[in-house]
Amino acid sequence: MQEIEDWNIAVLGLGVSGRSAANFLAARGAHVCAFDERGADAIDELASLDSRVDRSLGVPFPDLRNFDLVVPSPGIPPQRYRDRSNRVWGDIELAYRAIAAPIIAVTGTNGKSTTVSLIEAMLRAAGVRARAVGNLGEPALELVGEPLDFAVLEVSSFQLETTESFRPDVGVLLNISPDHLDRHGSFDAYVKAKEALFVNQRETDCAVFNLDDPIVADRTTTTRGRVFGFRSSGAVTRGAFLDSGAVVLCDPPQAPVRISLDGMRLSGRHNQENVIAAFAAVAAAGVDPVAASSALATFTGLSHRCEFVAEIDGVRYVDDSKATNPGAALRSVAGFAAKLIWIAGGRDKGLGFAELVDTAVGHVRVAVLIGEATEKLQAALAGRVEVATAKSIEDAVAQAAKLAREGDVVLLSPACASHDQFRNFEERGDRFKAAVVALQARGGAT
Repeated sequence: MQEIEDWNIAVLGLGVSGRSAANFLAARGAHVCAFDERGADAIDELASLDSRVDRSLGVPFPDLRNFDLVVPSPGIPPQRYRDRSNRVWGDIELAYRAIAAPIIAVTGTNGKSTTVSLIEAMLRAAGVRARAVGNLGEPALELVGEPLDFAVLEVSSFQLETTESFRPDVGVLLNISPDHLDRHGSFDAYVKAKEALFVNQRETDCAVFNLDDPIVADRTTTTRGRVFGFRSSGAVTRGAFLDSGAVVLCDPPQAPVRISLDGMRLSGRHNQENVIAAFAAVAAAGVDPVAASSALATFTGLSHRCEFVAEIDGVRYVDDSKATNPGAALRSVAGFAAKLIWIAGGRDKGLGFAELVDTAVGHVRVAVLIGEATEKLQAALAGRVEVATAKSIEDAVAQAAKLAREGDVVLLSPACASHDQFRNFEERGDRFKAAVVALQARGGAT
């Protein structure tokens, strides 16, 4: 990236991706000033910032027109910099310009982290050097200079807002349901942000679309790349689909490949969709899907994403704290054949619960509600699903244990943000798991 040498660059925000971007740019000869409106005491790992990076902390952002480039952290809304900047690149754009390996990029409202991690596991099982980074935790720029056959990126709508030439060799769109409307302003704007994954693709690239999702299916015209469809209901001409417990991969004129899912350790129908998407991405990348399939026997998923915690008195406890919007919770609730004691609630995102409630009917025995959204959820569920309320996540687990019957699942799938009672969804999930472990130590419900 010789073009940035001697540029004056403003990095906005010193979270994980901001520090990564500032260090990357300084190491390549740019004049970097990092801005964060928090004071130094509130910023984690500030000592890891390159000594060549100037810093301005605890004061408002400056006039950004004086900089050649602005690199905002994903959490900073575009209205704070877009109209006051000469050029804007986020860390995904920077990584794209610097990573030598082909890129598989995954976006969608729900299931991104699981699918990205599964793609990484599949590629490695096939003997391919791959690493997954991006929105799931480690910054994309950490891959620069690493010897890889594929870079696998989880990309959020926030990150896609700050791309310019980003062009994944394989792009994957899992699903789209309302989320982050407070940031994007409208559902159409949110969808448009997702479309940015495909707008720069060429005929030699591949685009993997969930054809079971009508909003995603309508996006197939946004790319010039070859379209690989995937679905769990019905066949596709090119791509992957589910048939009698097996994934069928089609890419004419090659003969179809059939791979059994008998050894899959992930639970839930929504995870079945993630597996089909991962197979489609691997096949689109030209990697042997049969060799990749051995990953299914050992891949158990990620923390707080339909994570099995324990079985107590014939009742399974599952942590899906990452389900921070109604669409994610819907997929989780619908994914279990057993009756559910469903723990839900938190900070309402203003997205509406009607479709989620429709799904809960018939699946949920009792909903145990927590947090600020209790009254809104209670009103939405009234007359359709039995409701109990709890003062804390520990109280919710205790009540759920008393309400559950043998064969049931106690599912934490909040459909809401966590910030009313917890620092983040991870803390919420950890508290749920700790309460379940304590319940198990006591010998079950009392």
